[in-house]
Amino acid sequence: MADAKKAPVMRILDGQDKELMAVRRIERDGENLVIRGKIFGAMPMVAKVTPEEARAALKLLDARTILFIVSLLFRRSR
Repeated sequence: MADAKKAPVMRILDGQDKELMAVRRIERDGENLVIRGKIFGAMPMVAKVTPEEARAALKLLDARTILFIVSLLFRRSR
């Protein structure tokens, strides 16, 4: 019996490296972005990001942070 691949999960950690949220899926729903996962490993959550909120999030980023995010994709985990 072949091993089934695990679905990818993005974990969001707090300052003590404890899991706050496990993001299981990011998808489009009409004009919104929908993020599905679990908070604290138990509570299911569905978050929606509207176009206005996405623009607001981009305003929080400066050029150095944008470059860091791009470079983060190519870094190894510790």
